[in-house]
Amino acid sequence: MKRINHLYEQISEPDNLRRAFLKASRGKRDRSEVIHYRADLSNNLARLHRDLLAEQVQIGDYRFFKVYDPKERTICAAAFSERVLHHAVMNVVEPHLERYAIFDSYACRRGKGQHAALERAQRFSRKYGWYLKLDIRKYFDSIDHAALRKLLTRRFKDCRLLNLFDRCIDSYSAAPGKGLPIGNLLSQHLANFYLGALDHFLKNDLGVKGYLRYMDDFALFCEDKDSLKKLLQQIVTFLRTELSLELKNNVQLNRCERGVPLLGFRMYPQKIRLSPRSRSRFVAGFRAAQRDYSAELCDDRELARRVTPLVAFTQTADAKSFRRSIIGSIG
Repeated sequence: MKRINHLYEQISEPDNLRRAFLKASRGKRDRSEVIHYRADLSNNLARLHRDLLAEQVQIGDYRFFKVYDPKERTICAAAFSERVLHHAVMNVVEPHLERYAIFDSYACRRGKGQHAALERAQRFSRKYGWYLKLDIRKYFDSIDHAALRKLLTRRFKDCRLLNLFDRCIDSYSAAPGKGLPIGNLLSQHLANFYLGALDHFLKNDLGVKGYLRYMDDFALFCEDKDSLKKLLQQIVTFLRTELSLELKNNVQLNRCERGVPLLGFRMYPQKIRLSPRSRSRFVAGFRAAQRDYSAELCDDRELARRVTPLVAFTQTADAKSFRRSIIGSIG
């Protein structure tokens, strides 16, 4: 595979940095950090340009906070100036990561996403009789820095770009030599790229046809149970030896007609249902938003902002009656 070179100059170009600012500020123009950065935009972008050329750009100015939906996670929010840097890098690097990705990888890619992953899984469930559903134990915190660097070096030749990747990777660790931050644009793409090695192992080396992945959630489909059991052992070995990863204990092997649990849904050959956890999340989220609205803690606009994504998520499933019953009972 021919390695890619001469990308760093494109990242540091002023026009690319300006596009990166526009992307980073999209939907956030009224936030104080964006207003402050925009107030001296020319100088801020000129400084970023100089720092990139000198390979002295500041990395690692993070703010940490916890979220609890659907589970407790520590989010790592980069400073706005660093988010501009992330967009500048991805403007140039993303097309090359895209060319490496297989068709059935659905996270962090234009034209893909959760809905497309579910549609593809449903088509597989109609074609095959059995599924194997897997995900990675503490995925972001378990990504091995040395293994990630090795994969990046196989793909990119540009030494300055690789050094920039190294600094971004080293700016965070959940354990020595392990982990990428959740909530960081660049780390999301690097995490998706990291499991691309598994994608190519399964598709190219093993010739698996019924396979798809959404970040660290993935499913395989086959006509018989024994073939999936054999694949499971090969996956466990590959993840451990090549990527220093382990599967969660919740390995699920079953007939497709009984429903494939995927991305908060239970997907059947002819219908898609909400998972019990997703139903509970919808009820809790809707009730909390309505309670705050009734107490005048949020206005109509804030209520709509909170409720709209809840409703949109359920619209992927056959859940109209459920939605109506909850909205009718809560108000």
